[in-house]
Amino acid sequence: MRKQKGFTLIELLVVIAIIGLLSTLAVVALNNARMKSRDARRISDIKQIQTALELYYNDNNGYPATVTSGGAIGTYMAVVPSSPPPSDCSTAPSVTTYTYAVVGSSPYTSYNLSYCLGGNTGGVTLGVHTATPSGIQ
Repeated sequence: MRKQKGFTLIELLVVIAIIGLLSTLAVVALNNARMKSRDARRISDIKQIQTALELYYNDNNGYPATVTSGGAIGTYMAVVPSSPPPSDCSTAPSVTTYTYAVVGSSPYTSYNLSYCLGGNTGGVTLGVHTATPSGIQ
């Protein structure tokens, strides 16, 4: 009787099941990391826009009426960043962009900059938040 070398069908199925389980766990971890990186970018973008707005305020004694690339803050920020897609915000899925609104009348002395996070990032909880001249809330 000749002995055959190789794996049995059961051994192959067990190995395929283990590989499937590991790949599923890797995909889940990767999606979570992607969400956190998008949220970190959103916070970074908001801080950059706030810095440009403060520089504008120092030179003009007020905030601009709108924030657009090449607009009033073009000297301080060449390109105004936009929120990275997709919106991970489960509390307000309709909030997909950064929203800038001035407060009061000209010269504008305050603003509200709204954005949404899909998870807790950098000490900021998930959900819709507003940045003002006093900081991120």
